[in-house]
This record gives sequence, structure tokens and C-alpha cells, in this order.
Amino acid sequence: MSLVHVIDVESGNLQSLTNAIEHLGFKVQLVKKADDFDIAKVSRLILPGVGNFGHFGDNLYIRGFEKPIRDYIASGKPIMGICVGLQTFFATSEESPKSSGLGLIPGKLRKFDEKTKPVPEIGWNSCMPSDQLFYGIDPYKRYYFVHSYAAILDQDLEREIREDGWKIAKAKYGDEEFIAAFFKDNVFATQFHPEKSSAAGLGIIRNFLNQEHPVTSHSEQDKLLMGNDYSNFGLTRRIVACLDVRANDQGDLVVTKGDQYDVREKDEGNDVRNLGKPVELAQRYYAQGADEITFLNITSFRDCPLKDTPMLEVLKRAARTIFVPLTVGGGIKDIVDADGTKVPALEVASLYFQSGADKVSIGTDAVFAAEKFYSLGGKGDGSSPIETISKAYGAQAVVISVDPKRTYVSSPSETHNKTFKTKFPNAKGQEWCWYQCTVKGGRECRDIGVWELTKACEALGAGEVLLNCIDKDGSNSGYDLELIEHVKNAVSIPVIASSGAGNPEHFEEAFKNTHADACLGAGMFHRGEYTVNDVKKHLLHRGLKVRMDSI
Repeated sequence: MSLVHVIDVESGNLQSLTNAIEHLGFKVQLVKKADDFDIAKVSRLILPGVGNFGHFGDNLYIRGFEKPIRDYIASGKPIMGICVGLQTFFATSEESPKSSGLGLIPGKLRKFDEKTKPVPEIGWNSCMPSDQLFYGIDPYKRYYFVHSYAAILDQDLEREIREDGWKIAKAKYGDEEFIAAFFKDNVFATQFHPEKSSAAGLGIIRNFLNQEHPVTSHSEQDKLLMGNDYSNFGLTRRIVACLDVRANDQGDLVVTKGDQYDVREKDEGNDVRNLGKPVELAQRYYAQGADEITFLNITSFRDCPLKDTPMLEVLKRAARTIFVPLTVGGGIKDIVDADGTKVPALEVASLYFQSGADKVSIGTDAVFAAEKFYSLGGKGDGSSPIETISKAYGAQAVVISVDPKRTYVSSPSETHNKTFKTKFPNAKGQEWCWYQCTVKGGRECRDIGVWELTKACEALGAGEVLLNCIDKDGSNSGYDLELIEHVKNAVSIPVIASSGAGNPEHFEEAFKNTHADACLGAGMFHRGEYTVNDVKKHLLHRGLKVRMDSI
């Protein structure tokens, strides 16, 4: 079995990359210290990373990797960079002006224009090779991108890069073109995550490891899915499958679902509703074409030592065979472990990243962080889980999970929170409303609106909003479209619509009538009423671009 070396500077989820490489029949060795990097024993090297350019680049230099990597490149052996691994081949980035990359390729990394589209870019985009294809990058496939900074191209930069001998594949996000991948001699890098790009991404990793540049063939369906349509800023419509996970009364880990967060059966036994085993269901949704999978730990396993938290094992098992992004929520906060040890949220999140998570979702503590943000005059103090985790892993790794409920008022003067005039007055004829945020699984209300909460969390460093709705949860009546637009008007980060989906038409309605960046489904999938593929086929038939990658 061939050995692949992977540089590890503790930047993001390396477990998924390890799983992908092993899935392809190779063995992985993580290199954590420069002293352990013997060039003579390395035949394939991968430089992966997630998060901040400065954190990643600085660690390469501090840990002594810079010279060995340069020497390895000079040896002519193959090296591949992924995401921030690609970015570190540039010299500088607006994200961390005082930090240095390797400076192998011309250009400077810049932030996407967040006035014209959601930032970070999170989703499935296509590559447009402007040169001959390399490593099987296919313009008719979709790859998973998650980043705020990129090598944004203009004519001068592209000419300089070409004159330097680099071949590039471009992508377009909104009206900005950027480098999605590049190749020269023995150096190859992708801005997207091939280990999270399902079958298409696994093929690229395989081609790099085998040093092959295959010519791809395309079906009519491939061409139909692509075309020249740049709606949704060039991204496909993202479908997220969500699994609420908890221990039932017998101590078994189950996927459950309820109405307005009540997950118990209404019969005499009042047992926790059991809709299946989490790993098996997650694998089913991956096979059906889910673009992401979210696990929400709705009990946090409060009496369990952190290292033995069942969700860690769920993630480890799921990540071995599921090669799309995985998000985990529930219990991502500063905690006191079962033995009395205080464990900061960053350490808790790190355990989940090491087990295969790509993002963590923060619920109740996001509300508390927002309240503190306003009490400090509109700023953070650096201590909240949002701030500590995003600083280390990047904004794209932090999702806030919001549980609001609609509250009617006779006039905006009745609340200090942001209101709007609804199209659906209540029985009293009240036309103004706001969305009150809740904590602890919807059991407690707080005097902060969803507008105020999401704006504060974005400022603190969150990169995405998982927007639930207590009024719609379990109703199968469709998403709350007014709520989605209310939040989209508040923030520039992506928003995932959740709660209320009961059929494929509800996904279409949300995508066409709001600016939702993704739509999440749960009960309709768990009960087997519809598959993820059913939803995607419906959307495709209605003219919406989706990823239909075979697995």
C-alpha cells in the first residue's frame, strides 16, 4: 500500500482527508513536526488547511516546515495544496497582511465583495479550465468551496500567472473570477475541498496520487446541469439533510423528530420517537445526493465525560464513508467535564473537528454572546465560543443555530427589536411582528430579536446561520418565507432555511421566493416520504441548478 504524507499544523478537519485517502486504497502518515519530515521517504505530499491564512502560514514557519517544503518542491516530487494549503503558495493575503506564504505563485489573496453576494462562499461551484485539463478537473462537475478570500483574477494577474508557467482552472462567484486550482510541474493545488466533493472530488485525489491526467467524458445530463446559468452566484441549490440525535429512554442513540421540538410519541408510552440510527441514515442521505449533513445533538449527553460523548463516535463512523461536509451542533460551549475539569469551547470544537466535523453549530450560547455583544456597546471581548472558534478555524467553520418564534405587536414602538409589517396578520388584526429568539431548545424566550441576534453573531465571527422556526417546526407546511428574508436583510453571511419542509415544492418555494442560500430537510426524509434525490429532481425540472453527482 502506497504511503501519502500529510502536513498537520492543526488547522481544521484532517480526519476527512485521511478517510478519503484511505478509502482510495492508500495509507496516510501525518507529519506534525519538521524534524519528522524526511524528504527521501516522502513520495506524495499534501498540504491541507482550513481557516485563517495567518494562522496556517505562521504555523508553517514557526514549526519549521517552510524550508523542508521548499526543498521537497525543488526535489520534483508531487505536492498538493488544499484550500488554505493552496493559499499558502501565494505570498500574502488581505486576511493577514503581516503573515507570509511561500510566494511560489504571483498574486495576492483578497476578500470577496460581500456587498454583492453572501460571504463566505459556501457551496458547490464549477471549475472552468482555461488550459488543458489537469488531474481530471471536470468543468461539468461540481466541487465544494468554503472560503472568504481567494486569488481574484483580473487580466494583468492572469497574464502574469500564465507567463510564469502556471496552468489554472477558474471559478466564478457572482461577478468575480478566481483561481479554483493551479498546476505547474510537480505543484498542484485546489481552493475547493476534493475530500468533501463526493465522487468528483475523490477522483481528483486519486488522479493526483496516481499522477494521472485523464480526459473526461460528459453525459447530456452533465451538460444540462451546467449550461451558462449563473443564477445563485454560480452555486447549485444546496440541500442539507438534518438529523436530530439523542439518547432514548433505553439509552440507545436514535434520530428523532417532533412537533415544535416535542420529540415524544403521543401514545400512552410517551417514548422518544425513534426514526433510525444516525450513521445509517446519514449514509443513506449521502447516497441520495445530500450536499451536506448536519447532526444536532439535542440532549448534549450532559452526564457523559467529554471524551466519551457518543456524537464523537457518530462523526468518526460517518466521516469514514461520507465525503460531503458534516456539521455538528449541541454542547459546543465552555463546559465543566464530568470530572470537574473546565473545558473551553475551542477545545470541545477541536474534538469534533478531529473526529470528522467540518463545521460546528452554536445555539443557546450564540444568544448569550449576542446579548453580551450589545451590553458591551456593540463589540465582543474575545471570550465567546463564536470568537474563539472562528479565530482558530475561520468563520466558515462556525454556524449559529437560531430558534425564533413570531411575536405580534400593534406597532413597532412596542419593542426595541426590529419589526416588519407582515402579509399575515394574526386573529387580533395585528400587522406588525418580530421574531423572538429562544434558548435551551425553545424552552426559554429572550428579549432579543432574530435580526439583532444574527447581526451580532456575524460581527463576532460566525460564518453561517442555520435558521430554524419554532412556529413551523414539524408542520410540513413549508418554510417561513418572511422570516428567511428578514434575516437575509440583516446579514451578508449565508443562511440555511430550516423548519417546515414537507415536500419538494417547499424547497422550490424557498429558493424562488427568498434569497435562502440552502434549504434543510429532516422529517420528510426520515419518514421516507421523499428522498433527497426526489427534491433535487423536482428542482432541476423547475429550472434550478442542483448537484447530481453519482456516488
